[in-house]
Amino acid sequence: MAVKIYKLGSVEWMVRIFKKNFGVTLLALPGFLLILLFNYVPLYGLLLPFKNYKYNLGIWNSPWVGLDNFGFLFNGDVLYRVLRNTILYNAVFITLGTFLSIVIALLLFELSRRFVKVYQTILFIPYFISWVVAGFAFRALFDMEHGVINSILVAVGKAPILWYSEPQYWPYILVAAAVWKGLGYGSVIYYAALMGIDAEYYDAAKIDGASKIRQAFSISVPMIKPMIIMLVILQIGSICYSDFGLFYNVTLNSSLIYQTTDVIDTFVYRSLIDIGDIGMASAAGFFQSIVGFCLVLITNFTVRRINPENSLF
Repeated sequence: MAVKIYKLGSVEWMVRIFKKNFGVTLLALPGFLLILLFNYVPLYGLLLPFKNYKYNLGIWNSPWVGLDNFGFLFNGDVLYRVLRNTILYNAVFITLGTFLSIVIALLLFELSRRFVKVYQTILFIPYFISWVVAGFAFRALFDMEHGVINSILVAVGKAPILWYSEPQYWPYILVAAAVWKGLGYGSVIYYAALMGIDAEYYDAAKIDGASKIRQAFSISVPMIKPMIIMLVILQIGSICYSDFGLFYNVTLNSSLIYQTTDVIDTFVYRSLIDIGDIGMASAAGFFQSIVGFCLVLITNFTVRRINPENSLF
């Protein structure tokens, strides 16, 4: 009996593969439609940064303005301030968050499996707390008249601090808040990676007399290094994006501390609310995407030059 051979990539070959994997394709269809609807259809909006958008004309019929919308970002010293704050905050979040998540994951890995779920739950709870709720909690801590911290300062004979008027304190507060909220999520990911390491490595290390610290540095961390690098590269890709809820709700959008709390997202939001220009807001988002894309390529290229096996692509 003759066997029909299909040319790889031909229409007949694709139809045959589709029929053969129809069940699996049907299962993947909802996810495919979601990606198509929310990731590819909105690409039409890339026209907005280069147009003077008019509601009555729509995106396509609105007049072209070239690069005029980008002048909104590059005029004055505001861009330097918000870009500096955005990149420095995210760099600290990535560095400190990754380090502490790995440390917590290593500590959980050494605990009895019976208690790990309890600690994981405790660590994971802040991740599900909205920044709106967290903003009220931080206000209870830092309120001028009735805040817990100022009450303690007054009790020990110190003068209360105008927390929402003093910008120098907020880099530490925002870093602490970001780490507090994201620590549980990061530690669970690295803990799951540690659980995938073959136990024979640890058995051999114990026979050789390796301590727990030596096992962590010689086995645990090197084995999850590809996971660490992949997550760091992905985080670097969004280094120009900030957690809007953190910088808007926790700081109560106080204009007196913009020097150290104003980032690209909050700046664009206020500008859009005050000016109402969608074209300029879209230009800022486009700028963030391009910078993030370039940073991912540069970081991945650097990792690939050092160790090709650990690169993302």
